[in-house]
Amino acid sequence: MQLSSPAIVLSVRAHGEHGAIVRALTPRDGVQPGYVRGGRSRAIGPVLQPANAILGEWRARTDTQLAALTVELVHSRAPLFDEALPAAALEWLTALTATLLPEAQPYPAIYAALDAVIDAVEAAPSARGWAGSIARYELLLLAELGFGLALDICVVTGAVDDLAFVSPKSGGAVSRAAAMGYEPRLLPLPAFLHAGGEAGWDDVFAGLRITRHFLERDLLTGRAAEVLTARGRLVERLQRAVA
Repeated sequence: MQLSSPAIVLSVRAHGEHGAIVRALTPRDGVQPGYVRGGRSRAIGPVLQPANAILGEWRARTDTQLAALTVELVHSRAPLFDEALPAAALEWLTALTATLLPEAQPYPAIYAALDAVIDAVEAAPSARGWAGSIARYELLLLAELGFGLALDICVVTGAVDDLAFVSPKSGGAVSRAAAMGYEPRLLPLPAFLHAGGEAGWDDVFAGLRITRHFLERDLLTGRAAEVLTARGRLVERLQRAVA
């Protein structure tokens, strides 16, 4: 097995005295694990910061052997970890992706979306510029892993206008008229999740409530639910920033 590819570092785990096992997301070959010799050293350790863009080269004698990985830094996101909000966003995005994606399965849409969200966190002057993209990315993960939400048509009437809620059971949109009298049982649906456009803070938090509900129900179960701690930190910091 030999693979050379750009990648986004997702997670790093110490292995032995000096090495590290790294999982990184590639555009065409999905999540690829590898052992980096000296991965905990001062020279290589900073290259392996989650969210960094790297060029990786994986080599293994067999498909079942953990590949040896050498890395070259393409772009460092390390400075963002000195800021509370961007740090929380990158920690959640990379941890969630590392937790959910199986190894060696191609997810080009997820790679492109993750790269774009990380770029937005880096480039935007404030969290307002990227907070909505977190919910959109979570929505994409749900869809790519087989738990997509039907947000473009009312699950009750088939209407495509005035979609205002989401059924927490079916994951389908519900129009305002069809929801009458059942609003407390439904999740408010912000327009940016299904129609695009900018998201105000109320919309951002509404979108994050929707995606959290379905992530917890369908994907982050058992030990995988531990990663929600990172999401909690992100949402708490966003709420403090707004307040």
